Amino acid sequence: MKKLLFLTMAIAVIACKEEPKDYATLSGTITNKNSDSLVIRTRAGFTKTIKVSEDGTFKDTLKVEAGIYNLFDGTSYTNLFLENDADIKISLDAKEFNKSINYAGKGSETSSYLAKKALIQEKELTPDLLDLDEETFKTKVASVHDSFTELLDSSKNIDSTVAANEKDSFSKMQEGLLGMYQQQKAMASQFDDLKGQPSPTFENYENYKGGTTSLSDLKGKYVYVDVWATWCGPCKREIPFLKEVEEKYHGKNIEFVSISVDEGRGFKGDTPEARKAASIEGWKKMIAEKEMGGVQLLSDKAWKSDFVQGYKIMGIPRFILIDPNGNVVDANAPRPSSPKLIELFNDLKI
Repeated sequence: MKKLLFLTMAIAVIACKEEPKDYATLSGTITNKNSDSLVIRTRAGFTKTIKVSEDGTFKDTLKVEAGIYNLFDGTSYTNLFLENDADIKISLDAKEFNKSINYAGKGSETSSYLAKKALIQEKELTPDLLDLDEETFKTKVASVHDSFTELLDSSKNIDSTVAANEKDSFSKMQEGLLGMYQQQKAMASQFDDLKGQPSPTFENYENYKGGTTSLSDLKGKYVYVDVWATWCGPCKREIPFLKEVEEKYHGKNIEFVSISVDEGRGFKGDTPEARKAASIEGWKKMIAEKEMGGVQLLSDKAWKSDFVQGYKIMGIPRFILIDPNGNVVDANAPRPSSPKLIELFNDLKI
């Protein structure tokens, strides 16, 4: 009788055991949300838009192949790991996106690891890393490699494929960053012939505050130019530093000018005109949300403008310093995040 009862209970347990779901569930709450939706996407073309309610809550299901996906909230983005049968709960404050994002629930461990890794990367792999001498640069990169390795080794229940790929990427990171460092040094020298020469100019660029602005309008002052775009992650990371420098030099003989090369990238539309209109709207929205100061301009022909072409700009952000007479001081000036920028300003007695 006891054996029969045990067998009956065992069958009941097996019968009640839940089958793995053929989809992932994503839910959570966003404080200070940037938009009414989240977009989950991959480079391979997968896209899923998830509606975010007025109170910042969201929930949806996705049929996915196991892998790393990009989560975009309209302004910021991060990576997370999704696989079918996962039930991940997200909480974040959009004003402190990377610092606040938290994952919980079934299958959340790999995403949590990726979030912690992103914080290390944001803190340690800063643009001013490229200002170091080569030996110090190599030492710093080796230290970052060790930090990544320690994090991965201490993280439990990470997807095995992701873990293997991460270890492989760590071994390639140092070589890749050194190549970037050497390329940066070589690139800096190619602009030497512009020093002291009349600057390429811009005419009647749309000004965020209204009207238009030309480089000639700023003659008599130093002009520090930031060439950027709303979709450019490294550009956005420089914004807080740029605001600090602007505040420090407020009232001095220098104008801070940001020129956006937004041309519709990242915006959908049936015509070039529709994409351009959406691009301008996004440009204005980010300036307002980030409370960006200085002179905010929109390039007349995006990457094909005379100013951008004249400075041989192939990648952004790019920073340029022009003297009060309209001549080039530095066609590849230090970034706002680099201490070398203040050193340069001090040398010029701005």
